[in-house]
Amino acid sequence: MTDRPARSRADAPGGRGRDRERPPAPEPLPHPVVDNHCHLDIADGPGGQWLEPERALAAAAAVGVPRIVQIGCDLPGARWAVEAAATHDALVAGVALHPNEAPRLAAEGRLEEALAEVAALAVSTDRVRAVGETGLDYVRTGEDGRAAQQESFRRHVALAKELDKTLVIHDRDAHRDVLRLLDEEGVPDRVVMHCFSGDAAFARQCLDRGAWLSFAGTVTFKNAEPVRDGLRLAPRDRVLVETDAPYLAPTPHRGRPNASYLVPLTVRSMAQTRGEDLETLCAALDANTDAAFGGPW
Repeated sequence: MTDRPARSRADAPGGRGRDRERPPAPEPLPHPVVDNHCHLDIADGPGGQWLEPERALAAAAAVGVPRIVQIGCDLPGARWAVEAAATHDALVAGVALHPNEAPRLAAEGRLEEALAEVAALAVSTDRVRAVGETGLDYVRTGEDGRAAQQESFRRHVALAKELDKTLVIHDRDAHRDVLRLLDEEGVPDRVVMHCFSGDAAFARQCLDRGAWLSFAGTVTFKNAEPVRDGLRLAPRDRVLVETDAPYLAPTPHRGRPNASYLVPLTVRSMAQTRGEDLETLCAALDANTDAAFGGPW
């Protein structure tokens, strides 16, 4: 494989100065599940990768997480995701421009070129199962960048529909516009709400559009009761689990680098929140991922 893009988690807000010691492995799950959203290519500091992909895959498989959806959210990451999925049987890929990429590319006059490359990558191999993560982010991008974000999102929705790929949506403080644009463009057959961040009312609106709700380590945070309300509302066949690693490590490791081997902590918290048997929920999460991403791999 080629070198990963030189992207560092330490460059993200709050990335520097955190405890980078690797948390211990949790107890394995009683049934395999899939981490349906991970960024194995993103380093966790100026020194490089916190957990190399081969080690990350082995550590995850050892605790009952044998498969991962590797998400590319800029052009270098999308290229890497495609190559990684071709190299590792445990991986499939998603390719897209993150909403925060769109205004920068538009300002440089390169948005059309970048969207064309995403479309080419999406058809380069059947290991690409998703168009994503795309969507809207009104936290890191101000009003001057929203038009570019919205245009990029519309184009990704259209691409997912054209290619019959799963649409993976990043939605941060943009619930109303995400739903509006989906309705205007037409909802693809398979939609995943990545790192679900709404409440029960928003969960209902997403479910009414046929979406799966994907829960990350945030669902374990003390201040995330509205997110847990959404988890309680969702039918068992519409729930997924993810890491968004190396971000959003679950409690009790919040703030430390995340990895797919920590998924069992999130799943156990989800089972407790829903009042469900752990093995039953694991089996559902596994089957739901196959349904959401177009079959097993």
